[in-house]
Amino acid sequence: MIWRKLTIGACLAAALLTGSVGPGGAQDSIVTLPDTSVSLPTIDGGDESVPSSSEAPAPPAPCGGQTISIARMQWPSAQLLAEIHARLIRQNFGCDVEVVPGDLAATASSMGVNGQPAVAPELWITRVPDVWNGAVKTQEVRQAGATYADPMLEGWFVPDYEASAHPDVTRVENLKTYWKDFVAAGGKKARFISCPPDWACAVINRNLIRASGLTDLFEVVEPANRFELDTLIAEAVSRKQPILFYYWQPNAVLAQFGFKPVDLGPFNKDNFACLGRMACAEPKPSSFSPDPVIIALAQWVYLEAPEVAAYFQRARMPFAEMNALLQNLNEPGATIEGVADAFVAARAEIWQPWVGKPAGAAAAN
Repeated sequence: MIWRKLTIGACLAAALLTGSVGPGGAQDSIVTLPDTSVSLPTIDGGDESVPSSSEAPAPPAPCGGQTISIARMQWPSAQLLAEIHARLIRQNFGCDVEVVPGDLAATASSMGVNGQPAVAPELWITRVPDVWNGAVKTQEVRQAGATYADPMLEGWFVPDYEASAHPDVTRVENLKTYWKDFVAAGGKKARFISCPPDWACAVINRNLIRASGLTDLFEVVEPANRFELDTLIAEAVSRKQPILFYYWQPNAVLAQFGFKPVDLGPFNKDNFACLGRMACAEPKPSSFSPDPVIIALAQWVYLEAPEVAAYFQRARMPFAEMNALLQNLNEPGATIEGVADAFVAARAEIWQPWVGKPAGAAAAN
C-alpha cells in the first residue's frame, strides 16, 4: 500500500474515548378507530366520502430519513470496506447510502465538525492523533469498534509449508532450532528478509533479531524497496524454500502464497519503545505494537439510526478475508465495485453476524 512507508512500526496510540449503543426505546402502540366516514349526497346524486381523521401515521423513514455517507479512502482495503458496507447497509436496512471520497486527516476533522461523513470504515487514528482526539472532544464522532477482527497488523512470517513440516517453528524461540532450514544455498547464516532500510520497521527488526538471540544465526537482508521485498518472497516461495520475513496485514501477498505468523511473545510497551531506537543498548523481546484501526461513526448515527450503529459495532473483517479480497482485486479486469459485489453475494457467513443474523442464515434479498 502506498501509505505503508509512513505507517510501519508505530507505537501505542493515545487513549481514546469509546461508546456503545444502548437499547432503543419501545414505540407506543398506535390505536386505529373504526372507519367513521359517512356518505353525503352530491348535486349529481353521487356519493362523496368524507375521509376519517383516524388514519395511522406513516412509518418512520429508514435511518432517521438521513443519508448514510461512507468515506472511501485512497487505499484498496478502505475502498473495499466502503463499498461492501454501502451495499450491506442499503440491502439490509433500507437506508439511502452514499459513498464519498475520504482522506485520513480531512475525514476525521470533518466528522468532528459537522458529523459528515457518517462513517469512516478504516480510520488509522495513530496517524492523525491530534485530529482524532480533537474530533472526539466535540462529541460529534465516536469509535464504533475495530475495523479488523485481528489485533496485529505487522510481524514475522514463515511459509505454510515450513509450518506444516515443523509446527513449532512459529514460535520465535524455536527459530534457534530450525535456523538451518533458512540458510540459502552456499550461505553460512540463515536469512531474515526485513523491510527497506529507510522504513521504521528496519530498525525494529534489527533490534528484535538481537533481542531474540538470533544475531549469530541470521543475517538481516534489507531490500531496497517494496518491489524487491515482494520479489525476494516470491522467488523463495516459487522454489519452496523456507523463508523468514517481515510483512504486514491486510495484504494480498499473504493470501497469494500462504504464510503463518511467528509468535513473537507478548507486547511490552517499554521494550517496544527501545526496539524502535537505533541506539537501543539492550533490546528486549516484544511483539509489534498493536495499531488501532477503527470504524468511526458520527454521533447522529447512534441517535437517529441505532440499528446501523449496532451493525458497525459488529462489522469486524477478518484479516484472512481482506487479504483474499485484495488478492482478488489483483486479478485482470477486477474492480473495487466488482470485488465488493462478489463478497456480498458469496460470503454471507462472514457478514450475516454484522447485520444481526446467525452465520448461515438465508441471505437478504
